[in-house]
Amino acid sequence: MKVLAVDTSAEVAAVAVMEESRLLGEYIINQKKTHSQKLMPMIKEVLDSLELKPGDIDLYAASSGPGSFTGLRIGVTTIKAMAYAANKPVVSVPTLDALAYNIPVPEVLICPVMDARNRQVYTALYSWEKGRLERLTEYMGIPVEELVGIIKQKNRRVMFNGDAALLYRNFFSSELNGNCEVAPVGMLLQKASSVAQAALIKASEGLTESCFDMVPFYLRKSQAEREYEKRTGSAEGSKV
Repeated sequence: MKVLAVDTSAEVAAVAVMEESRLLGEYIINQKKTHSQKLMPMIKEVLDSLELKPGDIDLYAASSGPGSFTGLRIGVTTIKAMAYAANKPVVSVPTLDALAYNIPVPEVLICPVMDARNRQVYTALYSWEKGRLERLTEYMGIPVEELVGIIKQKNRRVMFNGDAALLYRNFFSSELNGNCEVAPVGMLLQKASSVAQAALIKASEGLTESCFDMVPFYLRKSQAEREYEKRTGSAEGSKV
């Protein structure tokens, strides 16, 4: 089974094609968030390089969130359109799950952290158990101070990745008494190959979707919605 996967949840734009456990090609750009301009040319270049057509892909996958509201919509909409045109199933992969797949290290607690501004992060905790990645918490949008408190309760060495890992590196090290580390650069940011890996596992468990059912997973409302509700005193903004 061949899967084409994309990740546009943050500044990184990434495309990968994987066939079972073999990575056929991957294209990653980490320079400005212009996914609307770059994503389709990246997909075309990867497919052309592999001498593949959209119809040769068996499964389409996207990092579904949390992350950038605009970025997620671009990635999800692109995959939905390609899957619809090719009449193929899709898989939504939570961004935090995909980041956790970057770190195939069984001895540590894995903690992806994405910057949600105002000293808050999108995060969850994971560990490898008997060769399988297990999520240990809910998906969370919380202050970094609260995250540290949760990690301390686990009493395990932790490895961080995601765009907030470097941002709060010194804070994490100080609060956790050095019992933590930031993932190496090759494991640090979003990779479409990790989205593809997670998608293939979900597909093997029958967890595919129709392209009509794929939607972004925002975890919380946009800043514009929150500011509108604050001004109007309304809690009836768009739910996500």
